[in-house]
Amino acid sequence: MATSSPATTSPPLASPGHLHRRPGLATRGSPGPSCCPPLTAYSSRAVTFVPAPAAPKPALRGLRFRCRAADEAPPPARGEAPLKVMISGAPASGKGTQCRMIVEKYGLVHISTGDLLRAEVSSGTEIGKKAKEYMDNGKLVPDQVVTDMVVSRLSQPDVQERGWLLDGYPRSFSQAQSLESMKIRPDIFIVLEVPDDILIDRCVGRRLDPVTGKIYHVKNFPPENEEVSARLVTRSDDTFEKVKSRLETYKQNSEAILPTYSDLLNQIDGNRPAEVVFQEIDSLLQKICENTSANKLTKTNNGKPSGSVDTGSKDEWRGIPTRLNNIPHSREIRKYFYDDVVKATKHAVGDKKTRLQIDINIPELNPEMDVYRIGTLMELVRELSLSFADDGKRVKVCVQGSMGQGAFAGIPLQLAGTRKILEYMDWGDYDAKGTFINFGAVGATEVDKEDDMFVLIAPQNAVGNCIIDDMKAMTDAAGDRPVILVNPRLKDMPASSGIMQTMGRDMRLKYAASFETCYSFRLLFYAGSFYPIMGALRMAYPNKYEIYRRVDEPNGKEKYVLIAEFTEKPTPDDITAAFRGPTKEKEKAASGFWGFLSGIL
Repeated sequence: MATSSPATTSPPLASPGHLHRRPGLATRGSPGPSCCPPLTAYSSRAVTFVPAPAAPKPALRGLRFRCRAADEAPPPARGEAPLKVMISGAPASGKGTQCRMIVEKYGLVHISTGDLLRAEVSSGTEIGKKAKEYMDNGKLVPDQVVTDMVVSRLSQPDVQERGWLLDGYPRSFSQAQSLESMKIRPDIFIVLEVPDDILIDRCVGRRLDPVTGKIYHVKNFPPENEEVSARLVTRSDDTFEKVKSRLETYKQNSEAILPTYSDLLNQIDGNRPAEVVFQEIDSLLQKICENTSANKLTKTNNGKPSGSVDTGSKDEWRGIPTRLNNIPHSREIRKYFYDDVVKATKHAVGDKKTRLQIDINIPELNPEMDVYRIGTLMELVRELSLSFADDGKRVKVCVQGSMGQGAFAGIPLQLAGTRKILEYMDWGDYDAKGTFINFGAVGATEVDKEDDMFVLIAPQNAVGNCIIDDMKAMTDAAGDRPVILVNPRLKDMPASSGIMQTMGRDMRLKYAASFETCYSFRLLFYAGSFYPIMGALRMAYPNKYEIYRRVDEPNGKEKYVLIAEFTEKPTPDDITAAFRGPTKEKEKAASGFWGFLSGIL
C-alpha cells in the first residue's frame, strides 16, 4: 500500500482513568512506509447486506471536576420523571456557580463523589468502611466502591423524587459502564468549554482570605479594602505549574466517557458572564422538562442542535477514521482505535469470557512491517491494562522470553527489548506499576495468586520453536482468570528438521483456536497489492463482523460505508461477494464468471 510517511513524530497519547493518569508514549520511531497484510479468514454462515449507511458521528468532548451547591431546594416542576443531569468543566470554568444556579431553580439533589465519600466514612456505613480501608492504606478507592456509593445515593427517596445533578462522576470508562449496566443515564451531559489561557488566568489570579474563606481575583474581583488585601494568600494549588498539570489531567479524564455519553453531550461556551451561561443551560433543561415523552436531547455544539441521532449501543460507534494510509497515525486515530478495543474487550470480560484475543492491524499497529511499531502496540496494551486497573484489577503484562537452546536460542525480532521498554514506560501518577500493573514472561511460573488477569503482547512462534506449550501451561495455571492475547501469531513456523510441522501440530492449532476474538480490524485491498485501500473488516464484541467500503468524495475526503454484516468471520469469497453486491452476484452465478474483484484480500 502506498503511504505517506511524514518525518514528524506522532504526538503522545493520553487517556484517563480513576486510578491513573494515562501518559503518552515517551518516544516513537520514525516509521517508514508500511502496509496491512492480507486477511486470512474462515467460513461464515449468515450475511446481511446493508442498504444504507449511517452517518458517522462526530467526536465530542466533555467531563469532570467538582462544585458545591446546597442540596435543599423545592422539588422540580415536572410532570414526568425527575430531571437527571451530569455536568463537567475544567478547574475555574465556573461550574460551581452553574451547579448552584441549577439546584436553586430545579431543586435537584447535588451529588459529588468527594462529599459522598466523606459522608459514608463518617457515618460508618459498609461502603464507608471499605473506602476507609483503602484510604488508611494510602490507596485510591477502587471504581467499584465509588460506584456502589453513588448508586446507593441515587436510590435514596429524595433523589428519586427530586432528580439529581451528578458532578465529578463518572470520570473513567469503567465507572460509566457500571452506570450503563444498571440503566442509570442522565437526560443531558453538560460540558463548560473555556480556553486554557482564560482558565489559567482565573486560577493563578485567585486569592483566598484566610479569615473569611472568601475567594477574590486580583483583576476580576479585587478585595474591598487594603486591610483585606494585605491578608490574602495564594492557594498552594493555584501556581502556574500546578494549574497546567490539573488542566492536563482534566483533558485526559474528559475523554474517558466519550463513547458512553457522546449522544447526550451539550457543549456550552463558559467564557461568558455566569448569567448568560445559565440562560443557555436553562433553555436546554427546559426543553427536557417540556418533553413529556422523556426523549433524550440530541447532541449539540455549544448549545446548537445538530439533529437527531440513534442512541443504540451499536450506533454509538462513530465509524471508521479516514486517511489510514498516512503514517504515522494521528493521536486522534490511535486513541479512537484504543477506545474501540478497550470497550469491546471489557464487554467480553464482563460476559465472563476468559480466553480472548485482539487482532488489530491498522498500519501503525503492524510491527511485522516495521519493528519500531511495537511501540504503538505497547501503547495499546498500556491503555487496555490501565482500563482494567481502574476497576481494581491486578493485571500482569507478559512478553515471551527467549526460546530454544544454544545456537538456536532467540526471541522474535519484533519483541526484542519489549520487556525493558515496558519497565521504562510511564504507567501513571498513582504507582500503578508494581501494584495494579506487573510484568512477566509467558509460562506457568509467571502466574501468581494475586494476579487477576493476564495480557500477552504479540505471542508468536519462531523458526524451530513454539510458544504454544508455554502458553497452555500458563492458561492452565490461570484457571478461570482472563487471558488476553494482543495480536498473536500462533501459526507453525517452518524448521529445518520439519519437526514443528508434524509433531502435535493439530493439538497446537486447536489450542490456538480456543481463544475467542473480541476485537478484529484490518484493511482490505485487492489481492497482491496494498493500495488503494478498498475497505475494512471490523468486529467488536458482541457485534457481528462488518464489511465497509471506502468511498472517495468529491471534496477530496473519504468515508467508510457499511455494506454487509456476517455472523462469523467472512472468507475472501464472502468479502468479494459483499463488494459486488447481490445483483452482480446473481449475474456472476448465472454466467460462472467470477470477476476482477475475486482477488480482494
